[in-house]
Amino acid sequence: MGRYFLNRISIMIPTLITISVLIFMVIQLPPGDYLSNQVAELRAQGEDASLDKIAFLRAEFGFDRPLIERYGMWIGVWPGQNGFSGLLQGNWGWSFEYNKPVEEILGDSLVLTVLLNFATVLTIYIIAFPIGILSAARQYSVADYSFTLLGYLGLATPNFLLALILLYYANLWFGLSIGGLMAPEYMDAPWSWAKAQSVLAHLAIPVLVIASSGTAAMIRRLRANLLDELQKPYVTTARAKGMAPLHLLLKYPLRMALNPFIADIGDLLPQMVSGSVIVSVVLNLPTVGPILLQALRSQDHYLAGFILLFVAALTVVGMAISDLFLALLDPRIRLAGRAAQ
Repeated sequence: MGRYFLNRISIMIPTLITISVLIFMVIQLPPGDYLSNQVAELRAQGEDASLDKIAFLRAEFGFDRPLIERYGMWIGVWPGQNGFSGLLQGNWGWSFEYNKPVEEILGDSLVLTVLLNFATVLTIYIIAFPIGILSAARQYSVADYSFTLLGYLGLATPNFLLALILLYYANLWFGLSIGGLMAPEYMDAPWSWAKAQSVLAHLAIPVLVIASSGTAAMIRRLRANLLDELQKPYVTTARAKGMAPLHLLLKYPLRMALNPFIADIGDLLPQMVSGSVIVSVVLNLPTVGPILLQALRSQDHYLAGFILLFVAALTVVGMAISDLFLALLDPRIRLAGRAAQ
């Protein structure tokens, strides 16, 4: 097991390097950049005073250098001008649109994004697993039909519409402020127990909205996988030997049906970030989704690149965690890897 763990960890480093190269190339594909667009706007307005500053910034951040040098400066393996350092030195880059370092813009947003995603994934698994198991164990019962109907409604309802409905009733019934992940008085306040309580109270609506479609899909998949396992000969044999139904269900079919869901841990994290952008805009959530959207639109390369790399790192870490859980759950996986070696 230790060798399997080290093997998975060693794969993460070249994977992240490859992803960083692809991200940097993709964000460079659109013609121009933020500074070039600013130059065009200033010249259209007849303002030449700021052109010297923009020319200085282009040289400072390497926009006049070849692509490979700009990538090296961004990562931190190529010396930049005036001591400019990259990601490996702890410098997340500079946002030209906000005129601030990236870490100042994304400080709280990254924490809130991780918190929101973690709560959403946890909610999906907590709700989906009992319902999926009950639907499979009581096939064609009233509960099965009821949860199937709810699942279809969850898949068919647009997230932004559900967000607007929940916002209205949360404000009407519980007096929660409209939108955001905290009350307005805590927006710029330092972290405290009262601010944490406000964040937890405001998490309920976005978590339910973002988790709705994922929960419905997971219920359907778990039900289908369990029904397939329950029809296999080893289940019939165990029943014939008098094994208790609940013990049989939890020990064998459920364990065999869990592999796809453990493997989904790595996929859920980026899906939560990318799939919640519209919901974040509607709910006015201070997460990285809306910031990434605006950064891509304005070609703010360093800001967009860091967010994409952060999401990629979440994905790689999630895949490593899912691989380790799969190896613990199903010994065939780690034994097959050892046999291949």
